[in-house]
Amino acid sequence: MFARVSTYKTGPETISDAPTQEILKRVLENPGCRGVYFLNGTESDKALSITLWDTEEALTASQQAANVIRADTSREQNIEILEVEEFEVTASSLKD
Repeated sequence: MFARVSTYKTGPETISDAPTQEILKRVLENPGCRGVYFLNGTESDKALSITLWDTEEALTASQQAANVIRADTSREQNIEILEVEEFEVTASSLKD
């Protein structure tokens, strides 16, 4: 599994703490997308989005669509894109 992590700068002018359902749908419609997380800093002016992908090929193939979605989200929420990084997920465990 692979992940793309985007870091955003938020502030008092940020419109919402969460993306719209339309944005979530657009992310999840990409082939090979396994899920998405959005995290907001509780004591900082940062937010993160984490998308998970079946394969490195799916991650790479989604780059153009991800750039558009990220730009739309930052414009809609009035947040600044600081950084985008890609990772291989080497361990994963969620508790029910």
